[in-house]
Amino acid sequence: MCLPVKLPNLGKQCKMGHMPRSQPEPAPAPAAADAADAADAADAADAADAAEILRAITRIGYLITRARRHDLVRTVAAVPLDRAAVMVLQQLAEAGPVRPGELAARLSVEAPHITRQVQRLQQAGYATRTPDPDDRRAQLIQLTPAGRAASDRIREAGTGGMQAALAHWPPQELHQLATLLHRMVDDFLAYSAAEEPG
Repeated sequence: MCLPVKLPNLGKQCKMGHMPRSQPEPAPAPAAADAADAADAADAADAADAAEILRAITRIGYLITRARRHDLVRTVAAVPLDRAAVMVLQQLAEAGPVRPGELAARLSVEAPHITRQVQRLQQAGYATRTPDPDDRRAQLIQLTPAGRAASDRIREAGTGGMQAALAHWPPQELHQLATLLHRMVDDFLAYSAAEEPG
């Protein structure tokens, strides 16, 4: 027969010849330091990816906008305009009739810059000014048929070069890239607008 004996540090008595079973200890919670280290690693990875995206955009921006590339597109499209005027031409093709101030905002430039470029487009027969039907004191800038045709030729020349450069890409990857680039631009524009004072 087992006599009741108080076991040290157990607080249990021997009963029916059996020792009390010890309960399993709960798993330790993750240390705060480990969580902080994981968060820091994730932030570092995000920063590295953002830096690589910026680097890639800078490179492609240089390649697309450099003078030699512009001269090639201009020659293929037969459009005698400099790069600044081409930017305004393409924006007008995308936006349709628009006020000068809105056009300047779309291109993130000052109004005098737009005035100069629109004058060049008008001299080339590519753009015209018409009264704004919503406000007769204001004017709208829009492309002429010749300006629309010039814009189409520039776009086709640029698209042809892009297709040739990415001809070995699978179609689904091209579509994914186009989707993500538009998403990135939209998010960046929204962020920039929120950062502006006032």
